This record gives sequence, C-alpha cells and structure tokens, in this order.
Amino acid sequence: MVTPGGIGQLLRTVRERAGRSRREQAARLTAVGRHCPEENVKRWEQEMRLPSPVWYPAIVSVYGLGEEQVRGAVAASRRYRKQKEREDVERRKFLGGAAATVGAVALPGIAQAREHIDSALVGANEADVAYFESVFERHRGGYAGRTPDVVLGLMEQDLEELGGALRRTRHAGDRGDLVRAAAGITGLVAIIQHDRGDRADSHRWFAIAEKVARESGDRRTLSWVLARRAMVPLNYGAPRQAAEYAQAARQAAGRAPTGAAALASAVQARALAALGDDVGARQAIASTEALLQRIDGDETADTWFGYPGQKHHVHLSQAYTLLGDTKAAYRHQDAALALTRSPSVMTRALLALDTAACLHIDGNHHEAAAMAAGVWDRLPVEHRSGLVRARATVLLDHLDGTAHDHLREALAAG
Repeated sequence: MVTPGGIGQLLRTVRERAGRSRREQAARLTAVGRHCPEENVKRWEQEMRLPSPVWYPAIVSVYGLGEEQVRGAVAASRRYRKQKEREDVERRKFLGGAAATVGAVALPGIAQAREHIDSALVGANEADVAYFESVFERHRGGYAGRTPDVVLGLMEQDLEELGGALRRTRHAGDRGDLVRAAAGITGLVAIIQHDRGDRADSHRWFAIAEKVARESGDRRTLSWVLARRAMVPLNYGAPRQAAEYAQAARQAAGRAPTGAAALASAVQARALAALGDDVGARQAIASTEALLQRIDGDETADTWFGYPGQKHHVHLSQAYTLLGDTKAAYRHQDAALALTRSPSVMTRALLALDTAACLHIDGNHHEAAAMAAGVWDRLPVEHRSGLVRARATVLLDHLDGTAHDHLREALAAG
C-alpha cells in the first residue's frame, strides 16, 4: 500500500534517480545518523513503516530533500493509511453483518497469508525479529472493543510480512526468536478465527502455530498454543478432543508455574466437566487455583497470552456451569464481571449466557430464555456469530416448550 505522492514513492524515486541500491542508501544513512539496516529503507519505500521524526535529519541530508518536503510526504502517507483503515472497517462491518446471517465467512487475504507462512517454515536470510515481537505485543492485548473482523483485518499486512521474514531466515540461530514470535502471532489469528466461528480455519492456524512453537523449543509458548487450540473443540462440541489437547498442553508446560500452565489446567477442567468427569474436573480446578497463586507479573497480564484473575473467573464460570454447580458458577460470574473492562462485549455476553444456563439448571427455564434473548437482542450485529451464537445454541438445545420458542425466535431474528 504505497501512497501516490507519499513518503514511499518519494524516497524510492530519489534513490533510483541517484542510481543507488537500498544497501548503498542504508550505508549513507548510517554514516550521517544512527544505524540504518537495509530493511528500513525497504519498509519506508513500501510503506510497511513510516520514518519517525528522529530519521528526518539523515533523510534530508542523504536524499537532498527539504525537511518540510519529508514531513509533508509522511503526512500524506498517514492520511492515506487512515482513509484505507476507515474503508476496511466499513468493509468488515458489512462482512460481520453477513457472517451473523449466514455464518463465518473468509476474510480476503487471510487464507493466502496462512498458506504463505506455512510454506515458509524452511526459509532464507535475516529478519527483523524485533519488529515481529512488537507485532505480537501490539495485537495480543485483545479486542479492546473492536470486532474480530476488524482486528483480523489490521493483522493482514503483518501476516504477509511474517511469511516473507520466515522465507528469508534459514539459519537455526537466527530463527529462534522469530519462530517464537511467529507462534504467538499465528496463535492470535487462530483465536480470532475461533471467536468468529470459523472452526476449520482456526484449526489450520493452530496447526501452524504448533509447528513453529515446537521449532522454537519454547515450552511456555507450545503449552499456550495447545491450551488455546483445545478451546476450539471445547467450545464447538468435541470435549474429548479438547481434553486431549489440554492434557498435552499441561505436559508441555512442565512443572514451571506459568500463565500457560494455568490456562491449560483451566481448559482441562472445562473439558472434563463437559465429559461429565466431576472428580477430574474438580481436581483440575484445584490445580488451576494453586497455579494462580504462584504466578505474577507478565504471567498474569490482561492479554491473550497471560492468565489474569478475570480470565480465571471466566473459565471457572464455565467449568462450574458444566458441572451443574450453580452456586460456585454464580460466584465466579460476579467476580469475572467485577474485573471485566467495559469494552469486552463478547466476554460480557458469554458470562450472561453462563448465568442463563445456570438459571435453567436451577429450574427457572423461562427466566433463562428471557435472559439469553435479552443478551442477544442487545448484542451488536457484528458479534452475533461464532462463539456467542454457539453458546446460545447450546442453551437453546436444553430448553423446551415456550422457553425454547422464546429463545429460538430471538436467535432467528438476529
């Protein structure tokens, strides 16, 4: 996405007119300012990144441009990016509405990006590890009030770059940090596809995430990927497979107390509860509680990679709901809501559906249907698919009579 009249076009035109390669230009920039790798020049020209103000003096000197000319070109590129972002958001809002009506749809570029990354897991050349670590850090914080489609759309370009970086990097010593970041990034895409309800593609992304996590040799990352992968069959009706993935995740975690180990234990508790293994589920819950007491810092960060108290209560809400222990489930639902940030639309909806399921277990069938229907009616259309619809449908299948009809009509309307 190079802006007509933007910084990328300007820098490339000046460099090519001078008859210099990107490597030569990078060397000149290094000579007059801070260290500038050739990759920087490429990213600026292709507008994968825009030069920050600290680079302006060196660019002015080496390219023979005025500072206002550089600032103006960067500003033009930023305006173009914002316009494209707005267009992408509108496009994804439309796709979200369509997905709510006909189920999950593939987003343009995502499947192609997955294929490129998968085919690149034998690679060539050096890559900007720091950049992809920052990509993982930037995206792992969750939705922050945005829809899954919007977040996935924002990741498309980074995924294409990741495939290229993996192809360029062949030496094992160079790939260690890169494949660890790649496992995290591809795992995030898999989570989003899970939330959208695209189970098949979520499994495919998780397969890639597991592949690169195993190559990295990082037990914590592998455990996290496997625990997250277990949530796909867990939330979509295959608890036995979920239990197998969760057990593998716990084994990968080893004895170290990590957020990934706690997540694996919590997911195992949910899977065993869904299988009707009351003793096993409660043992896993106790193990999760014990691990939570031993982790802190980044391990409890409120991100998709951490295991904070809020996430713990959300998992235990489901586990106890599946066990039919409504007293404990209600307690964890209240605790989760007290720790949930206001933009967390999906989390709040899932907790409310857990409450509705508990009402049904307690014999309040009409109240359960009314609560679930109310949650659905208030839910923005872009969230009425995937995981939330699956959870509501499970409750629908347990209702009968007028309570069933009430919720069925609500789901059919949205």
